[in-house]
Formats: sequence, structure tokens, C-alpha cells
Amino acid sequence: MSYADQVFIDMCRDIIENGCSTEGEKVRPQWEDGTFAYTVKKFGVVNRYDLTKEFPAITLRRTGIKSAFDEILWIWQKKSNNIRDLNSHIWDEWADGDGSIGKAYGYQLGVKHEYKEGMMDQVDRVLYDLENNPYSRRIMTNIYVHQDLHEMALYPCAYSMTFNVTKKPDSPRLTLNAVLNQRSQDVLAANNWNVCQYALLLMMFAQVSGMEAGELLHVIADAHIYDRHIPLVKELISRETHDAPVVRLNPEIRSFYDFTVDDLSVENYVTGPQIKNIPIAV
Repeated sequence: MSYADQVFIDMCRDIIENGCSTEGEKVRPQWEDGTFAYTVKKFGVVNRYDLTKEFPAITLRRTGIKSAFDEILWIWQKKSNNIRDLNSHIWDEWADGDGSIGKAYGYQLGVKHEYKEGMMDQVDRVLYDLENNPYSRRIMTNIYVHQDLHEMALYPCAYSMTFNVTKKPDSPRLTLNAVLNQRSQDVLAANNWNVCQYALLLMMFAQVSGMEAGELLHVIADAHIYDRHIPLVKELISRETHDAPVVRLNPEIRSFYDFTVDDLSVENYVTGPQIKNIPIAV
């Protein structure tokens, strides 16, 4: 099996067997029929993926890696908050009539801030430091901006990235690692989608900085499985598993802003069948 399969299976079993139920408590999410959406959850789940060994895609079911890539480009490269700049429809229910999701996600990454070196947004600051100050312990982003929360259609779930550079004794290149902080995650609907997204982001930043992509550490404050998802998860983690796919970026790309979805290749991705019509609590 892929390493990501093992991580996912162990995490789901732990949540179901040892998690805390919110049934009967005051919760915000509701199902489409208006009933409250309760969860079984674990606090402080930490998963680690080594990208030097394999790409962290599960094979229990197919993760839309190219669609995940398109969304991470929408947020981090286009710095857009408008779904008309996105090829998938996963954000449609949170957008207004003009396609905007408010001052969320890409909007925050595009806001320029004043530094000693000049005005830069958060993405350009990361790229600047990776080039000029790779051993800095201050290379990070944060899109959970309290003053703008009231103008966001959805509070950011994956809200912070911290980048850290190391060097292996036998390697001529530096290694770029990252911590993804997430306040909340719907494990069935979003876990591997987010893992693949931020693995790809790490790969892109490493490539344009002349580094090797290393470890992605994923910290989830509230990792939960919704009550109506539990039977689906139990069936999913009982499935046959396969080897991880081979995922590559176009090695000719040298600027982060030149990447397109066509620069991503996914090979030998063998998976179980997709789970269709997963109910989503909002």
C-alpha cells in the first residue's frame, strides 16, 4: 500500500474507536435536511509525509490530484477569491452572485505588507526568503486574519504554512520542509485532498528555489468524521490498497508563477472506486 493509505487507515480507525462524539452538543454544521451534523473527533492529529520517498496520495479511492493542483494554484498563485478563476465547482455554494468568496483564502495571500525589503504579499515573501534567507525560522504564512473574518464566506480551515530548510550531509541541495496547520478537517471529504494540495505546493516552492522537497507535517486541531460518513469510512478503509502513484512537475519551470495544471503528470495511479454523493455538512 502507499504510505498515505496506512496513515489514513490508522487515523480513521483511531477517530472511530477512540474519538469524542459531539452528539447532543451545540454544533454549527447542518445537513441539507436541516438536522444537526454531529461528528466523532480527535484533537491534535499529526501526520508526517516524506516526499523524498513517495507522493502522499491514497489509493483506497481516487484523489483528484490535478483538480487539487488547480485549486492550490487558484489560491496561492492566482491569489484569487473568485470561483470563476477555478475550474472545479467545489466552492460554488460559498460564492456570491459575482463568484466571490469574500476576503478569504487567495485574497489574503495577495494582500501586500511592508517589510524592510519593500512591499510584498505573503507568497512573494516566502519566495524571497527561500532565495535570500533559506535558514530563516520566520518563513511562514497565515490567512486566518481576524479583522476580515466577518467578510469571509468560509473561515479558512488550512490556515498556516511554516517552511523550514534543512540539508542532508550527503546532498548538494538544500531540502525544503513544511508544516501545514489546519484548525478543522472533514476527514472523509477533505483529508487527502489537502495533503496532496500542500505536497504539490511544497514541491513547487522547492523546485523554483533549487531545493529538494522533503517532509510535509500536517497538524489538524479537530480531525473529525461526520456521523453520516462513518459507514462510508468503514467501508473505505477495508478496501484493497495499491502502490503510491508517481507524481512529477515539469522540471523546466523556474518561476512559481509559470506553473499550470499541464505541468503536472500523474502516472501509475491505481485506486479503488470513487465514493459518489458524499453528503456535505455546511
